[in-house]
Amino acid sequence: MKETRIIMGMPVTVEVVSDKVKQKDIDDVFSYFRYVDEKFSTYKEDSEISKINRGEVSEDSYSKDMVEILRLSEDTKRETDGYFDITAPDGMIDPSGIVKGWSIYNASKILQEKGFSDFYVDAGGDIQTGGKNSKGEKWSVGIRNPLKQEEIVKVVYVNGEGVATSGTYIRGRHIYNPKNRKDALDEIVSLTVVGPNIYEADRFATAAFAMGESGIGFIERLSGFEGYAINRNGIASMTSGFEKYTND
Repeated sequence: MKETRIIMGMPVTVEVVSDKVKQKDIDDVFSYFRYVDEKFSTYKEDSEISKINRGEVSEDSYSKDMVEILRLSEDTKRETDGYFDITAPDGMIDPSGIVKGWSIYNASKILQEKGFSDFYVDAGGDIQTGGKNSKGEKWSVGIRNPLKQEEIVKVVYVNGEGVATSGTYIRGRHIYNPKNRKDALDEIVSLTVVGPNIYEADRFATAAFAMGESGIGFIERLSGFEGYAINRNGIASMTSGFEKYTND
């Protein structure tokens, strides 16, 4: 069963390969994404993060999930030498750079808890896979050419890993260099990371993109991660083990 809905302003696709899957199983996953949107969206005035940014919620009243996200954000900031920072240039807190991967990973856990092992959860191009697809093969994920978006330049094959892409070619400039906010970040236009799960892949993809040209080197040094970057001239660079994911 496969279904796509628009949540958090982007297409969210859930596919489960099983003759036991029911509509409620799919609905439960989408309900979780709606919950995340209601809590963490900076575009919704009544979300918890918006209330926090307006000073309407005291720290001792933060929800359990908010406390977790803020803790994970601080952990990631430390692990990336400050290149991941949820404090926006205007001083507001915007945790979207970590919430997306975290929520996709949690959604996959919902499916696992229901007993499903073969699935695919895609939110805006960031993906968590599990097991095999309907053909009994690894899941295939295409990497788009950011300079010619209808073109797929690489296909990676995964079964359990997460795949995240950071870039400016769809949403424009929404990632910044916390260490130099005037940095245009225009050398690299797309950076894809394959990691042990989408939470890990997404947070490090965001940080690596903020590092600019040195980001692919950061991914190279991370154990268990591979990356593929495309610069503004269309030239690709990849980590030394990336090609192990290009063979099905």
